[in-house]
Amino acid sequence: MLTIRRSEDRGQADHGWLRSAHTFSFAGYFDPGHMGYGPLRVINDDHIAAGRGFGMHGHRDMEIITYVLDGAIEHKDSMGNGSVIRPGNVQRMSAGTGVMHSEFNPDAASATHLLQIWIEPNRKNVEPSYEERNFSEADKRGRLRLIASPDGAQESVRIHQDARLYAGVFDGAERAEHVLAPDRRAWVHVARGTVVVNGATLSGGDAVAVEGVSPIVIEQGDAAEVLLFDLH
Repeated sequence: MLTIRRSEDRGQADHGWLRSAHTFSFAGYFDPGHMGYGPLRVINDDHIAAGRGFGMHGHRDMEIITYVLDGAIEHKDSMGNGSVIRPGNVQRMSAGTGVMHSEFNPDAASATHLLQIWIEPNRKNVEPSYEERNFSEADKRGRLRLIASPDGAQESVRIHQDARLYAGVFDGAERAEHVLAPDRRAWVHVARGTVVVNGATLSGGDAVAVEGVSPIVIEQGDAAEVLLFDLH
């Protein structure tokens, strides 16, 4: 079964310096029909104004993944980490017993566009940790590249959950398939562009929940960047 979640149906927030679309219930947006999907709890599509960002604040017991589409985000945290994340970089922070962090757009002239992803962990009270990896566009071109997993396979970032996150970019005749095990389900999120997923045309911000269908076929892309979550 395919269940489509259209971009325009997401929750919307406009704070001036931050415009955000919420795939699932978040902050002031509450939708009992979209509280998450398995352990996938948050996909926030954020546009952060030049020189602005999230001040120091805390989290615990959550796997937080940042996926930058355009621009940059400067990360600092209470573990002593500090770096500037740009397109191609994937940041993972396991909040565990508690961590403070800030995320700012360091560019004084241009906005940053990113996806903030939260995945509920399968273990609470782990030691907080941070990891960052680079996955080039060429590495994702016409295929689904594993970028997050519970075992760090293929140099992906490691998360505390039985979930795997793949990223791909697709144009023209480029095509990829993902085989879904019988006891698994998937969430496919189109970050930008247009692509066809098992016959359904999806555009930037659209997503589809997949259950009982395999393989998942991604094709006919037009400047498309896609995230696929393989979940229990």
